[in-house]
Amino acid sequence: MSDDILTGQAPTQALIAPDPVAPYVSVILPAYNEQDHVLAEVVRICTALDASEFSYEVLAIDDASTDGTLGELREAERRFAHLKVVAFRSNGGSGTARRIGTQMARGQIVVWTDADLTYPNERIPELVRILRDDESYDQVVGARTSEEGTHKLLRVPAKWLIRKIAERLTNQRIPDLNSGLRAFRRSVSLPYLRLLPPGFSCVTTITLSFLANQHDIKYVDINYAKRAGNSKFHFVKDAYRYILQVLRMVMYFEPLKVLMPPALWLVFLGLVKGVVDMVRHPFYFPASTVLLVVTGMMIGSLALLSDLVVRSRDGV
Repeated sequence: MSDDILTGQAPTQALIAPDPVAPYVSVILPAYNEQDHVLAEVVRICTALDASEFSYEVLAIDDASTDGTLGELREAERRFAHLKVVAFRSNGGSGTARRIGTQMARGQIVVWTDADLTYPNERIPELVRILRDDESYDQVVGARTSEEGTHKLLRVPAKWLIRKIAERLTNQRIPDLNSGLRAFRRSVSLPYLRLLPPGFSCVTTITLSFLANQHDIKYVDINYAKRAGNSKFHFVKDAYRYILQVLRMVMYFEPLKVLMPPALWLVFLGLVKGVVDMVRHPFYFPASTVLLVVTGMMIGSLALLSDLVVRSRDGV
């Protein structure tokens, strides 16, 4: 074992040199209680990539399933040479599984997808070819043309509203903010992995991270099927986390876009109200008028301070 590892020092360049036999594509497949269909998904992914020109690996991550998912994956691991199973002892969430899987991946291109038969994983080679053939793109996202998830009547307008907020704050068109099927360059993603939350909004985070740092994303229309098994999505809790994550990410990269508009509006309203108060009651300013102006100035100061912190930050 290297002395660097024993002493806890940073590994030498020789230890982190690229693996000459590393695959070109790494597919990250999180699975939590998917015993009835995870094998079918593995077969579909491996069949599509076997028929392609790409070398690959599939990292199937069992997120401490309580059913027979891990057993199914272990059996599949013996059948498929390119499949590697990673078993978590405790449930970390899909975001944690994707983050650790991406860190473990050896391929230049990383693909995220789900194990619930919703995404057309036979199209994974198509997404990879776009990145291979056009170096101007750093990520390709499968943009769903329909919504087949649970709570559809509530989910569709909520996702539309959150997506429009994200588009407004990033000044970019985003056909699908939280698609679970995407391919991206691993080298580009590494600085942003620490930002990934443990839950479903990890896909939103990786999208916003790329867009905020001028990494081009291409969207490809895909069909989206009704999921197999039971959904792990909880509308109120996950939608709340979802919108918080959008605001958090924009605050992380562009805080002025979140804080300055309400600050300016409060100051403007306070000044207008002050003029009206002067006309109605000369030299009398109610506490509400002063509060509007002071609150706007405080939020504006916080916006400028936040922007200063962002601009002075090293790295991401």
